[in-house]
Amino acid sequence: MSHIDPFLLDWLNLLIRWGHVIAGISWIGTSFYFVGLDLSLRKDVPLPKGVAGEAWEVHGGGFYHIQKYLSAPDNLPPHLIWFKWEAYLTWITGMCLLLVQYYLQAETFLIDPSILPLTPWQAVGISLASLAAGWFIYDGICRSPIGKNTGLLALCVFALIVAAAYGFTHIFSGRGAFIHIGAFIGTIMAANVFAVIVPNQAKITASLLKGEVPDPRYGIIGKQRSTHNTYLTLPVVLMMISNHYAFITGAPAAWALVGLIVLGGGLSRWFLLRHEVGDDLGEIGWAVPMIGAFLAGAMMLTQPQIKNYSGMKTSDAEALAIVTTRCTACHSATPTDDVIKQAPKGVIFASVEDLKRYAGQIEAQAVRNQSMPLGNKTHMTQDERDKLGAWIGGLK
Repeated sequence: MSHIDPFLLDWLNLLIRWGHVIAGISWIGTSFYFVGLDLSLRKDVPLPKGVAGEAWEVHGGGFYHIQKYLSAPDNLPPHLIWFKWEAYLTWITGMCLLLVQYYLQAETFLIDPSILPLTPWQAVGISLASLAAGWFIYDGICRSPIGKNTGLLALCVFALIVAAAYGFTHIFSGRGAFIHIGAFIGTIMAANVFAVIVPNQAKITASLLKGEVPDPRYGIIGKQRSTHNTYLTLPVVLMMISNHYAFITGAPAAWALVGLIVLGGGLSRWFLLRHEVGDDLGEIGWAVPMIGAFLAGAMMLTQPQIKNYSGMKTSDAEALAIVTTRCTACHSATPTDDVIKQAPKGVIFASVEDLKRYAGQIEAQAVRNQSMPLGNKTHMTQDERDKLGAWIGGLK
């Protein structure tokens, strides 16, 4: 699909990824700060009229006195600082990264013919349609009567994410599926800011500047979406870095793994918030073993099946022949792959000694998780994977 020079694509990937990380740090940091601030505001001290709470903070050699108004001060200053571009730039750079890494190189990173044979344009179309549909479905649920029931709403949002995970893992490659789950959640979070939180805050601000009493409903809705964003933050970060870990993206029940990640990540965020504002560990400590249980469940789901190769024997020459045929299009001094032009991680298979040196990685990536070759572009067979497994087993 891509006719752009791979060298240029790599540089675009690096620079956009850098920007995405910077924007993400800014957004997450701002979100963490304000949620923590909101929970730590003191209300047991004398407060001016209209102030809901205050906090004293020290940072960078200075002291800050922060007050939160229930509505606004009598004279609302026009020079308000809005926190929105952190979210917008995170989403924009994320979509640019999705374009460079997965759309322009769909046959390598997004499509796995063994899961579903797609053309690049079909894969890109499904990707864009699913991200848009995710937001509209989520927004519709929040605006429906379900949105007034916090517990039921949380359950429906969780079910939506797991359903999306099930769909993505049955359409795209392992890496493509997990990055899309992250993009699915991230799109919802960014759209919450763009389409709900900021517009509602703008309406409240406009009313106050006119001397009118704002509709409290705008603040309630904005707070609801902001809370959703807070608890989805840690799960979406893990989804975004998952493509570095084949044992996650290649898990047999990857969609169920996503559910455990969302539950464990959301509960971890809740525990960190409560601990940050000084809640007694005796009251919130129950969350720690629950988080551990979700983590243990995730580890069980990602545990690879170990085959018994005791009845098989593979010679050095056979192993090298398989790797030379199926892997050296990328892992060689001069790759012939149409996308990969430098051996990933500098791993080159030119001799049996090279195979022995990287035997552990070959076993993890090609035999157990079967995440390599990427998209199985060279059509490695199960018999070949078993033979490699038998050869590696003979080295132990």
